[in-house]
Amino acid sequence: MSGEGFPYAPENWPEDGDIWGWRTGRRIVANRSHFQDRYLYLPNRLIRALKEEKEKENPGSGADSGSSSSSIRRQQHIFASKLAVERYIKTYFPDADIDAFFASFSWKIPALRSNGNALPIAAVPLQQIAQEAYDSDSGDVVKCKARNKKCTSLVLEEIEKYSPAMHCDICCSEPGFCRDCCCILCCKTVSSAYGGYNYIKCQVNSGGGICGHVAHMECALRCLLAGKVGGNIGLDAQYHCRRCDGRTDMISHVNNLLQTCRAADLDDEIRKKILNLGACLLRGSQKPVAKELLCRIELAISKLKCGTNLEDIWKEDDSFIAHSADNGNDVMEVMVYDDPFEVRTGLESYDFLPRSIKLESEVDQVLRALRKSQELEYKVAEETLQDQKTYLKNLYQQLDCEKYELACQNSSTSDVSSSAVRERKKQIRREVAKFEIMKKVANGFGRTSNDIVKEHFGLKVID
Repeated sequence: MSGEGFPYAPENWPEDGDIWGWRTGRRIVANRSHFQDRYLYLPNRLIRALKEEKEKENPGSGADSGSSSSSIRRQQHIFASKLAVERYIKTYFPDADIDAFFASFSWKIPALRSNGNALPIAAVPLQQIAQEAYDSDSGDVVKCKARNKKCTSLVLEEIEKYSPAMHCDICCSEPGFCRDCCCILCCKTVSSAYGGYNYIKCQVNSGGGICGHVAHMECALRCLLAGKVGGNIGLDAQYHCRRCDGRTDMISHVNNLLQTCRAADLDDEIRKKILNLGACLLRGSQKPVAKELLCRIELAISKLKCGTNLEDIWKEDDSFIAHSADNGNDVMEVMVYDDPFEVRTGLESYDFLPRSIKLESEVDQVLRALRKSQELEYKVAEETLQDQKTYLKNLYQQLDCEKYELACQNSSTSDVSSSAVRERKKQIRREVAKFEIMKKVANGFGRTSNDIVKEHFGLKVID
């Protein structure tokens, strides 16, 4: 079936006289109430505008392009989905009201039967439209190369969120691979179930656009591309994308996992699996935030093993403490006492775990402050020594020039030049002696005389 205008296509939009066309495909939904496939055509005026725009972009591609250019123009004005229409409107009419546009006509077309069959009547063959709807590279046709019906590339909001996308001619050139739903490590599709906990999407902007490639978290851990990894890669609660070499911090990702676990309708086995995944991503990290988050996750796992109620699992009560049995992987016991920072066994007392985390955090802060102060002192020493070195080099160059002038002058002016050379040599000796004193800073500012530090490096010494 095909037609123009209301009720299955817009009329007088965006201007009076603009009548859109519509067409159905062969397929009908299961209850046979309406056609499953439907297409929308641009008005003639907008088609001419697209043609003129194409000719301006490629002025030499008029008659020479032949059937290929007409095919491209036809693909540009045939829309096979709502998403394709939304893309077009947002591109050429950014101020338009999308909801009002779709409210002006009925997107669903009733399946009217003629002699028991619903056959389309078309000037353009249906096979050609169907082929264009899937195989075309035109941006107006929405598809997933992996034929995944739940792919995020079919959701306009997700596309806009990760736009512009980085050009990829490596993995994305492979048939059947979709960067939005295929793991870059195993090439299998990822699942969005339970908040998509089992994969991560690289959001690093590499300069040419957002990477957007996804990977299973388990694949990344297995390939040493996530979590705490030593060696040359040097990851600390991070994910390393194999495609763009970008790094993503895992703290926010694990926080999202915890939010997913708080869902009341989640199965306990799934909840344990998600928590264990979060623990794997954080275990071994030197970041104080990661350590604290790992402790919370392990405490939640221990509560699950003890059969604690869901509400109590996520209850943030500082009076809870988890003890490990002989097997370090099995957290066995949770005890509560009045003192929020003390847990007692029959033999001895232990500080509550967050106190040790606080101490670790304080030590890390001190070390960072020390490193920062040492970097500042190093920078001051470097700049001062470099300036002295440059000054000495200039003095030596001046001395060479004055010696050369002395050798070229006659006896009447030689006395003046000889005096200048002698003064220059004295100046150089003074500056060399000063440089030797400054070199004592190699032992560190703390072991260098306060007078040297103050006079030559300009640092105030506090007794």
